[in-house]
Amino acid sequence: MTTQEEFTATLRSLRVWDTPTLPAFAPDTAPTTPLPLFHDWFTAAAKAGQPEPHTMTLATVDTDGRPDARTVMLHDADPAGWHFASHSTSAKGRQLAAHPEAALGFYWPAVARQIRIRGRVSAAGAAESRADLSVRSRGALAAALTGHQSEVLGSLDELARASADAWARAAAEPDAPAPTWTRYVLEADEVEFFQGDAERRHVRLRYRRTAAGDWTRELLWP
Repeated sequence: MTTQEEFTATLRSLRVWDTPTLPAFAPDTAPTTPLPLFHDWFTAAAKAGQPEPHTMTLATVDTDGRPDARTVMLHDADPAGWHFASHSTSAKGRQLAAHPEAALGFYWPAVARQIRIRGRVSAAGAAESRADLSVRSRGALAAALTGHQSEVLGSLDELARASADAWARAAAEPDAPAPTWTRYVLEADEVEFFQGDAERRHVRLRYRRTAAGDWTRELLWP
C-alpha cells in the first residue's frame, strides 16, 4: 500500500499548465450565447487529443440538501440544453425527480480549459429515452438491462451473472426495452468558460440568462 509520505510526495511533484503553448482566449470575441462557444471548445479539446472529452461531472443534491457528484457521458448539446441519460431509479434519477436542478463540469487538461454549467433538468418521455438508448452500443444496452443502478450489491458473482444475462439478451433483442432508462436535458441559466494560463492569469467568462431569456456576459477574477 502507498504510504502517506509517498502520496504526499507524489502529489507535490505534480505540475499543471507549465507550457507556453496553451490556447488563447479573447472573451471580447466570444459569441453572444454560450452554446456556439461550447461547441468550439469541445471540438478543440477533441482535436488536441483530450481523452474522452464527452465525460463530465454531474452534481445533484439529495433530499437532505447534501451535494452528490459523479462522472457521466454527454449525449448532446443543442438549443434545448445539455443531454445525458441514466436510470430514473438510480440515485441521480431520484435526486433529480425531487430537486430538478443540477450542475455540470467539464475539465480538459490538454487545453487547460474548464466549463461549468448550472440549470434546471427535465426528463424526456419514454419514446425519446428509448431512442437515446437505441443509438448507443450493445454494451450500453446490456448495462441498461442489467439495471439495479445504485442499489446494494451482494457480491461480484451476482453482478457477473446479471451482466452475462443482460449481454445475452442485448444480443438476442437489440430493441429490448429498458423501462427506467431516461434521457435528461439540463437547460442552462449559467455557463462559465475558464481558460487556464501558465502564469496563472486565468481568463473566466460567465454567461447568465436574464429574466427575459437573453444572455449577459461578464468576466470573473481567477
